[in-house]
Amino acid sequence: MRSIFLTCILLAGMSWASAQRANYDVVPQPKSVRTDTAQVFTLRSGMGIAFDNNDAELSRTAGFLCQWVEEATGIRLMLTPDDKQAAIRLALEAPAGRKVRKSVKVAPPTEQQLEGYTLEVNASGVDIRAQKQVGLFRAAQTLRKSLPVGQTQSVGLPFTRIADQPRFVYRGLLLDCARHFFTVDVIKQFIDVMALHGCNQFHWHLTDDQGWRFEVKSLPRLASEGSVREKTVIGPGNMRIYDNIPYGGYYTQEDCREIVRYAAERYINVVPEIDMPGHMMGALHVFPNLGCTGGPYPVAPHWGVMRDVLCGGNPETLDFLKTVFGELCDVFPSRFIHIGGDECPKDCWRKCPKCQAKIEELGLKDDGRHSPENQLQTYLNHEIEQFLASRGRSLIGWDEILAGGLTEDAIVMSWRGTKGGIEAAKQHHRVIMSPNVYAYIDHPQLKDYSRQPRTTDSYQVSCSKIYSFEPLVPDALTEEEQNCILGVQANLWTEQVAFPEHAFYQLLPRLAAMSEVQWCRPDQKNFEDFRRRLPRLEQFYDRLGVQYCKQVE
Repeated sequence: MRSIFLTCILLAGMSWASAQRANYDVVPQPKSVRTDTAQVFTLRSGMGIAFDNNDAELSRTAGFLCQWVEEATGIRLMLTPDDKQAAIRLALEAPAGRKVRKSVKVAPPTEQQLEGYTLEVNASGVDIRAQKQVGLFRAAQTLRKSLPVGQTQSVGLPFTRIADQPRFVYRGLLLDCARHFFTVDVIKQFIDVMALHGCNQFHWHLTDDQGWRFEVKSLPRLASEGSVREKTVIGPGNMRIYDNIPYGGYYTQEDCREIVRYAAERYINVVPEIDMPGHMMGALHVFPNLGCTGGPYPVAPHWGVMRDVLCGGNPETLDFLKTVFGELCDVFPSRFIHIGGDECPKDCWRKCPKCQAKIEELGLKDDGRHSPENQLQTYLNHEIEQFLASRGRSLIGWDEILAGGLTEDAIVMSWRGTKGGIEAAKQHHRVIMSPNVYAYIDHPQLKDYSRQPRTTDSYQVSCSKIYSFEPLVPDALTEEEQNCILGVQANLWTEQVAFPEHAFYQLLPRLAAMSEVQWCRPDQKNFEDFRRRLPRLEQFYDRLGVQYCKQVE
């Protein structure tokens, strides 16, 4: 009798395991979800994923989906070109729409629509359709996140129809690898986490006062010497206590191309940043002739804004920058190239004969809004913008590039609050919102600083704070001006973040909150509902093996 009883318990347990269900309450939340929980399609091992195997991108996405299903559930699916034998079908389709006369012009689909998809579960299985391969990838991520996590014999997929597309075309995340260096493998893991959250722009901060991390083959000393600082500050606040340990590391161009390839397979563009004309101590250390005083310039061992910057009046400065950005464009195919432009003190320029001579040559005068020195920076920005335009690229700069008057096609990344973004949008320039009080995830996420690793401690940027952000600032911008807002970006600066575990702890789950700002309409968002959905996503953090903060405020 006892053995029969135990057998019944085991059979009941197996029945429970086989009855696990998918749940479409994912992060970020899709635009439209209509579910019939009374009807279920059962997914089991041995079933197929069908796709056009002549399409390399579809083949890759099908392979990812096969891998994700097995990682989450243990269910092994097969790849097949035969729709009739498949439980999941990936297919491209022409955009739906009404028929119109040939004389009527139909607006082309937006970039957001091209990332859109439909995902339908019915009695015959799962149909995933999109106009572009990227949409199929986004849909595959949604299906992945809907799965239960844990070994099981089968998964019940409730009947549903999901229609989805992102709100913003630019959904970014910055990682600062200049202050602290992270390996290629760590960056790949970072990109995997981005893909899980629907991000599509990896802003890679490659150079700063504390280290030059990008290899320039025609200037080999730039990376080999400019990447190494002799020591690093470890004392709190303004206390200059150093570890006296040399610190360095840089990415070869081959490393960078590998990151670009890896990100592109996950439909993420890599936006490289070479910060100029300030934050250049790494370069000035190697080429002191490019500074106003001639140096010497150590690679900065501490954080903050350095007074020494590239000389704005030295013609060799532009030659140097065009060499660097030329090789950068050869390595990174991104249509966006970030030039920094922030925190560039002008004290040296005011005293420098070369800078003052250049100001006189250009006829720059104080116009009441812009000083001659700020306009000199705009001149440098404009020269690099023209150079990048000749390579088919668009320039992005932090909002300080407004100080000397904007160049024609510059994109403003607004970090000092939203004021710079609002000003740029009113001038009909493209804008990416990245205000520090909402988007700087190097700051603490919990009120109690003792319950988290030490980091930048001036103010809290909690999940709820990030989630409350509205990038279009409707009270300040007209509808036409709001159309200038390309999207939103979170930034992880690493002055106080030296190790991968700490980086991911700072990132998660705040990236989940930011992903709904980037993806969802305001009327969809509800923070308490977000908190309810978050634990399902955290199971995937565990699967990926990344650290995250387990408290949400």
